[in-house]
Amino acid sequence: MVKPAVLITGAAKRLGATMARQFASSGWQVAIHYRSSATEAAELAAELPDAITVQADLSDPQAIRAMVADLSTRLPDWRALVNSASRFELDSAEAIDPELFDCAMRTDAAGPVMLAQQFLALHGHEPRRVINVLDQKIANPNPDFFSYSMAKAALTMATRMLAMAHGDAARVYGLSPGAMLPSFDQLAEEHQRSGRMNLLHRLTLPEELAEAAVFLAEGHLASGETIHVDSGQHLMSQPRDVLFMARQEAFD
Repeated sequence: MVKPAVLITGAAKRLGATMARQFASSGWQVAIHYRSSATEAAELAAELPDAITVQADLSDPQAIRAMVADLSTRLPDWRALVNSASRFELDSAEAIDPELFDCAMRTDAAGPVMLAQQFLALHGHEPRRVINVLDQKIANPNPDFFSYSMAKAALTMATRMLAMAHGDAARVYGLSPGAMLPSFDQLAEEHQRSGRMNLLHRLTLPEELAEAAVFLAEGHLASGETIHVDSGQHLMSQPRDVLFMARQEAFD
């Protein structure tokens, strides 16, 4: 029996790897995309019952087209795409970094959109699912990680527009995590504090995001919807990224 297949970008590490494990345990064939983490991708693929690896630089349109063409022949029942790869680097509203901004927009916005367009142009199982991993910052913005946040905002709008454009032929979703893992230069103990800065005062687990991703890939939620998995963080108004808020709180 041919398994349904999913491509998860940035799946060699962190949240992408957790989603890969969840899809695999739910009976999916998993394509693990990586840019430079070849060793980690291979180790994860060996751990899963039915997985392959694929390398591509998502800032390169030609590499995206080549990857889609390759996977269209390697995945007999390619049903879903999870755009999880991301570059989380610091710049601010006071001093945008032009090089970082260009990288963020190409990797976190243009790349996922071009990959989704190439995937949705394929013929086969319908409706195909595209799940764009966003960020709770789209509803609870702050000026930290400025270029990253701008790129995620662009991907949020693209998610809605792609859903409108494809109608019943595809389902395109947003999936917005909160603070789930230590990020940027955080220490693990710092994350224990910052990760609870949400309405439920609890750590939101990566496995919860992974379960939501499988639900979107297998379920029937209306196209264009976004699910927040963040223990209510997106309903708050936080003036800075929680990693900086937690550090300030530690010194107060």
